[in-house]
Amino acid sequence: MQERKDVGAVAYFSMEMALDPAMPTYSGGLGVLAGDTLRAAADAGLNMVAVTLLYNEGYFTQVLDVRGNQLERPVTWEPEEFLERLDARVAIEIEGRQVHICAWEYSVTGVLGQEVCAYMLDTDLPENSPEDRKITSRLYGGDERYRLRQEMVLGPGGIAMLRALGYENIVTCHMNEGHSALIVFSLLEEEMRRDADADVDELLQRVRDRCVFTTHTPVPAGHDQFPPELVSSVLGSESFARLTEYGCLLDGHLNMTYLGLHCSRYINGVSMRHEQVTESMFPGYPIDSVTNGVHAVTWTSPPFLELFDRHIPEWRQDNRYLRYAVGIEHTEIMGAHGEAKRALMKEVQVRTGVTLDPGVMTIAFARRATPYKRAEMLLSDLDRLRKIADAVGPLQIIYAGKAHPRDEAGKELIGRIFQLGEQLRGDVRVVYMPDYGMRVASYLVAGVDLWVNTPYKPREASGTSGMKAALNGVPSLSVLDGWWIEGHVEGVTGWAIGEGWREESDDEEEAESLFDKLEFVVGPLFYSRPEEFARVMRYAIALNGAFFNSQRMLSQYVHNVYRLEAGQ
Repeated sequence: MQERKDVGAVAYFSMEMALDPAMPTYSGGLGVLAGDTLRAAADAGLNMVAVTLLYNEGYFTQVLDVRGNQLERPVTWEPEEFLERLDARVAIEIEGRQVHICAWEYSVTGVLGQEVCAYMLDTDLPENSPEDRKITSRLYGGDERYRLRQEMVLGPGGIAMLRALGYENIVTCHMNEGHSALIVFSLLEEEMRRDADADVDELLQRVRDRCVFTTHTPVPAGHDQFPPELVSSVLGSESFARLTEYGCLLDGHLNMTYLGLHCSRYINGVSMRHEQVTESMFPGYPIDSVTNGVHAVTWTSPPFLELFDRHIPEWRQDNRYLRYAVGIEHTEIMGAHGEAKRALMKEVQVRTGVTLDPGVMTIAFARRATPYKRAEMLLSDLDRLRKIADAVGPLQIIYAGKAHPRDEAGKELIGRIFQLGEQLRGDVRVVYMPDYGMRVASYLVAGVDLWVNTPYKPREASGTSGMKAALNGVPSLSVLDGWWIEGHVEGVTGWAIGEGWREESDDEEEAESLFDKLEFVVGPLFYSRPEEFARVMRYAIALNGAFFNSQRMLSQYVHNVYRLEAGQ
């Protein structure tokens, strides 16, 4: 590709990136957002470069036995099939050792043929010890020491690699979550070498002028933090002392979110509500928000791609044109959805052996399997579900989602879904699709009739799966948290679980609301007034699809955050 390293670039750092469904370099929403951001940057011809780690052992492949026990199988893939290994080499000091790093290049091509490069860092080199060769092997694997080593490779290693590749004029470093916050340490060292006489405040301000930070985590326990003894051991006593001198530690610990906050000129949450939550968690910092978006072309299913191309040919270059979906006949919306639904039914049969009926109202719950997502709410009253299926019309429920290998509560949750589904056998079909990732998601967001999301408030920073569903005319029935506060128009783009706005969740009240909406609103609309249901589908596209996309999201970053000159 024709690179523009001589002009100001944006360097985007993320611990995970979903660049290709066959590359296991992501675990969930954070990585998918990163990939969608790069795809939008390529569409816009933005001078952006991205840095992540290679993960030659990936995350894991999820296998579920007949009782729903999650088994984690290693991932096998060949980076050479997707990436170009570059000649550049850099080394950084970790625990007093020189750790050598190489890079693999992946080119993301936009709708007009423009490209953005992602560099995936790899320590699996013969110059390194066996232990150091595995630093970049597995995503979110190992203990605290392993994670801190990875974050050293991503941060200081990423800056060193960009310099080695010729990126000298980076105007903005964008940290996607705190994992990459150690880039500020490298930038501070660069400023010190340029101006040894500058005081600490001056150096910090220069670094802040070059950094922006996006936080995605609304729960304090979810932020990476490391004890001082470990930090001193991994970074070295001199580097630890410098972090202390620069005020980069929080209560003596290296808190990666605090480091990002402390050393950035701009900080944002990923929805309006998440901005408020982050402000309460970190008072004193100016928090803004840029609500997440998804890459429209990537997440629109083939039947709707054809439909939009035929009726709204400008939509790929400018997603705002999806607003004109209000002019598409509801029969065509229903026809495209029917094709996507039949494709999903086939995929379910292949992956699980279960045959679903394309004529039955099909509900999806697809999230990371962890307790705060409340996946079991949909199955919390089996008698009520049976009553709805009997009185309104039959129901099918598709679940999907991985539990982190160390999240025992999440694994138990999957098992409970299997048990409850078995109790509903003969009344309501419940199926759990294994190994949830981009491929499975692409079928689900297009082929189901209703997207359900039930997190405990205020733990949903944004959420993006419902945005993908909206692009395919699938409305949401969701708790008012994250993006859905902004995207929800009752009875127009979908429906809310719980009446009115409340800051905290009430299990009993929200479960009752969920079942009431299914029995008295959504179910009757689907079975008795399909044209009206199709109108909701159409508005989901025209209102939510036209706004909650990565093109709009990136435009906000470019115009309000990145400080790019015209033409960059």
